[in-house]
Amino acid sequence: MSRTDALERTDAYFHDGSFRHELARRVAYRTESPALEQRPELYRYLGDELTPELEAMGFDCEIHHNPIPDGCPFLVARRHESDDAPTVMSYGHGDVVLGYDDQWRDGLSPWEIVVEGDRWYGRGTADNKGQHTINLAAMRHVLDVRGSLGFNTVLLFETGEETGSPGLEEFCAANADLFAADVFIASDGPRIQPDAPTIFMGSRGAFNFTMRLNLRDGGHHSGNWGGLLANPGVLLANALATMISPTGEILVDGWKAEAMSDTVRAAVAQLRVGGGGGGGGGGGEDSPMIDPNWGEPGMTAEERVFGTNTFEVLAYETGNPRNPVNAIPPSAVAHCHMRFVVGTEPDDLIPALRQHLDARGYEAIELDPSGVAMKATRLDPSHPWAQWAIASVGRTSGKEVAVIPNLGGSLPNEVFAGVLGLPTIWVPHSYAGCSQHAPNEHVLASTCQEALQIMTGLWWDLGAGDTPLA
Repeated sequence: MSRTDALERTDAYFHDGSFRHELARRVAYRTESPALEQRPELYRYLGDELTPELEAMGFDCEIHHNPIPDGCPFLVARRHESDDAPTVMSYGHGDVVLGYDDQWRDGLSPWEIVVEGDRWYGRGTADNKGQHTINLAAMRHVLDVRGSLGFNTVLLFETGEETGSPGLEEFCAANADLFAADVFIASDGPRIQPDAPTIFMGSRGAFNFTMRLNLRDGGHHSGNWGGLLANPGVLLANALATMISPTGEILVDGWKAEAMSDTVRAAVAQLRVGGGGGGGGGGGEDSPMIDPNWGEPGMTAEERVFGTNTFEVLAYETGNPRNPVNAIPPSAVAHCHMRFVVGTEPDDLIPALRQHLDARGYEAIELDPSGVAMKATRLDPSHPWAQWAIASVGRTSGKEVAVIPNLGGSLPNEVFAGVLGLPTIWVPHSYAGCSQHAPNEHVLASTCQEALQIMTGLWWDLGAGDTPLA
């Protein structure tokens, strides 16, 4: 039995409808982690859906409670074949964002797979049930054909990724011995283009914070008090204008990204963001048009997504936008967001902004961090495990592989790269236009078919003995 036999078995699994049937069964679980009342469904997904399949593949499975109160559970599955074989850690998340059932297009449901041409609609098809279903099926087919995997495996499934992975870092740090491995290989996020096999080795960090300016209690008539009372909406808008230019350049000292290394710059130079609509990040035909003059100056569009820091105002409010009255508002608020690359520490962002605002007379603006920041991670494309994975994916697909040093978005990769100290390889199976956090989430069947082949080849190669040393 050979690599080709395993690839053929995987192809048959797709064409006979087994993949679609298996994914539909998983999509039907309402694993909405933002909804506390769905906690039992998270346990059911791990215990009733994933555990039987993994045990049939020879894995020892255990469900663990989250160390954080009201946190979501984890499933750890281990299969050990030989002390001399390499060990891979893999990961997936079984939770999804809220279904938003009534917002889906007519004829669609978040909890059923509906096929329209190349698109398979359903919540979790892209993020992340479809992606970990592909990886598990590919591993199962290698096991069936070879009779063994040829490597040791530890799998971690969490169910709180869509709420920021609370407890994941604490759980992994306290159980680091469970996750001793040579390499981390998993799937999440989008390809650079729908038809371009992609590998990324890290992710940008993410940090949210709120800016508030409260000047007084209640609004005051603009005819009686206009010109006498400072307007917090105007003041906060002017403060924001000192932080970012009219063309999107960051103006806060300490917020700029460090220069890219030569190897990272060379890898990014091979990428092409945009799609059928010209949008960034491989959005395909539904993607928006890129604004060519927006962002850090002197950079390509690809460098702005993968190689630098960005600042966004997510929401801004003063007064009552739905029912405005002729009154000077008492307060204003802006909800803000940073994406940043390796070299920028999230703990330094608020102090740098505080110094920036105070120096310009905006001491009254309050700064409040929101949630837990995700740190930035990046594995150099020249790393032996990265080169090995690139070669395997290229061999199976017959295509040039898009190599992204770090994803433009954010994942809890710091837990695997920093806390556990593993070289991290991500092989995404979706695309940026999949509506993963919105109504009408979908995955492309053609991408899934190719991804099944790619992962089967990758798992086969991992057990073939020709891998980087631990």
